[in-house]
Amino acid sequence: MKILVLYSGELGKKVIQNLINPGNFCVSCGELCNHCRQARKSYANLIVGIHEFPQDLPTFIEQPEQYMPQKFPECDLILAIGIHPDLLIALPDVVKKTKAKAVIAPAEDSKKTPAGVLEQLRKELEAIGVEFEGPKPFCALEKTGKPIIDAFVDLGFGKPVLRIEMSPDGKMFIGAGVLRDAPCGSTWFVAKKLGWTDTPEYKETISGAHHSYPCTASMDKDPQLGDTILHKAGYIIREAVEDGMECAKKEKARLSAVCGEEISSSSL
Repeated sequence: MKILVLYSGELGKKVIQNLINPGNFCVSCGELCNHCRQARKSYANLIVGIHEFPQDLPTFIEQPEQYMPQKFPECDLILAIGIHPDLLIALPDVVKKTKAKAVIAPAEDSKKTPAGVLEQLRKELEAIGVEFEGPKPFCALEKTGKPIIDAFVDLGFGKPVLRIEMSPDGKMFIGAGVLRDAPCGSTWFVAKKLGWTDTPEYKETISGAHHSYPCTASMDKDPQLGDTILHKAGYIIREAVEDGMECAKKEKARLSAVCGEEISSSSL
């Protein structure tokens, strides 16, 4: 897969760093860092181009091509992160130039990335056979049956999935492993903060870690969600931890049942 990243703002920077996975990206452990992310593969080789747009562009852009690079590399997937709405509308032309097969344009702020603009972009791209997803927020991205976008999720980026380890009595988190990371990289941060904390206080632990990462989603109420996008992102990582806890409990029950059967068999 060849990925072109067009971005403006902090989220785009974090997504790029998370894809590249440099040694200094995650700072959750400070001086106690055990370099756990070194085992995670870098996807720097998949990035064929990066272009950052300034954040102080005019309110209305009549000629988007004036702000676009003169040349674009061919790619399979375009990540359009936090860019001006008028530049988003111009993406079909970029798609034609790059021969891209898919576009992901996450919405972290409904004012900067209006729902109407995303819907117009979706219609135009799908009309020419190009996959499109506009997750709100980016960590809401899931597999949808669209080959290129699903392949991006399969790399390990999208709606978080965690493997949770708890103490035998279930009262403490021993650790958490990241099976699928939020595109911004926050899942690793939250996972490390969970270690050796009390399970009854997991909501507070997650909320504190998620805010201190920090999440870049907007605190303004989103008309479609009926809540802030920041809160939505917080619910997503909480649900991921809860799902991981449930899986851990089921695995413990399964192992207990297996051990019980073995003991019963051996006593016959």
